[in-house]
Amino acid sequence: MMLIETRRWDDPEGAELRRQQRVELDARYGSSDHEPGPPPSAADTDVFLVAVSDGKAVGCGALRQLDSGSAEIKRMYVVPQMRGTGVATSLLRALEAAAVERGWHTVRLETGTAQPDALRFYRREGYREIPLFGNYIGSTLSVCFERDLTPDRTGSRCERSPR
Repeated sequence: MMLIETRRWDDPEGAELRRQQRVELDARYGSSDHEPGPPPSAADTDVFLVAVSDGKAVGCGALRQLDSGSAEIKRMYVVPQMRGTGVATSLLRALEAAAVERGWHTVRLETGTAQPDALRFYRREGYREIPLFGNYIGSTLSVCFERDLTPDRTGSRCERSPR
């Protein structure tokens, strides 16, 4: 059974997941210099979620508010042995629900050119590629996405077309 739990940014299991993500990304990019802008921290993340399966932390994700109506998904990560099991989708939906609860109806994210699995995942989950935004403008390693979470009259989520 899997649970999605709200945790503090400094939660030891969450910190270990973020460390594992960093190691994986450093290996993919061949350097530790692949993140434009300031890394997320306890001071600027509004939500931090950890996926727990059979008592073990297996994934995480955070939200950082961008403005009054939008947030950015940060540190979305699932341990390799749990990929393809639905953990990432569950985490993403929980992050989207947390955004809506806070009145944020647009979520954005940045992923990288060396992460084809992430690119496929976000496209499959209804995210549309958008121009680079914020600290990612000018980055040759970044790909940005957005999803409109505003419900239409039927209650389903709307998709925002690319700009």
